[in-house]
Amino acid sequence: MTERIRPPKLADSIAHHLERLILEGSLRPGERLLPERELATRFDVSRPSLREALDKLEARGLLVSERGGATRVAPLLGETFTGPIRDLLNTRPETVLDYLEFRRLVEGAATGLAALRATEIDHACLKRWFEAMETANAAANHAAEAEAGAEFHLAIYEASHNLVMLHVMRALSDLLCHDVFYSRAMLYRRQAVRDLLLDQHRAILEAVLAGDEAAARTAAETHIDFTRDALRQIAEADARLDASLSRIGRAV
Repeated sequence: MTERIRPPKLADSIAHHLERLILEGSLRPGERLLPERELATRFDVSRPSLREALDKLEARGLLVSERGGATRVAPLLGETFTGPIRDLLNTRPETVLDYLEFRRLVEGAATGLAALRATEIDHACLKRWFEAMETANAAANHAAEAEAGAEFHLAIYEASHNLVMLHVMRALSDLLCHDVFYSRAMLYRRQAVRDLLLDQHRAILEAVLAGDEAAARTAAETHIDFTRDALRQIAEADARLDASLSRIGRAV
């Protein structure tokens, strides 16, 4: 009872603050931290205390140092988690449909949660990425539209405020980007599909902004269903074409 209560060490307090920013998603995997001098000024702490805090987080695998002194946020779920899935997608492209089926389950739930939990900051982020999609769509910039679409979907997970869901899907962000680019490249073969996809994202946005959980979930699931069904039809048509070409080749 007579033991003296000591305040937490400054480096521990800094490490705890940065850890919270990483775990809540404010600092993204791969994001580069501000230079030490600027970060110390921002936190109003000494550089030695900041360096000690960064060393603690690096030892725990939350940060990684690069040559030249830069420090980045480490992936919370590493290559052992994403590597086998990426290899599966690369060696068996048909598993993209399985991935979309998985996304339908998770993203439907996430979008419903976003309708209930999104803050004004989340709303602004979703609006910004949707406007970027609109701009790219009007300019027929397919790559920019796909990139904005990927960011829009990740923003949905952020707006869900479910940290486990957020970090799992962030770990799969490379797969998400692959999926969006692959899907759009395939779907652009069909006339007016770009406008349909934009309308589907608009429905998701409007439902989240309105706080309508059921409509948000339905809009997300409808979007994934459309994408998966269209890709399946295209894959089946390609398979029939390959079979026809093979028969022509044997006949020559």
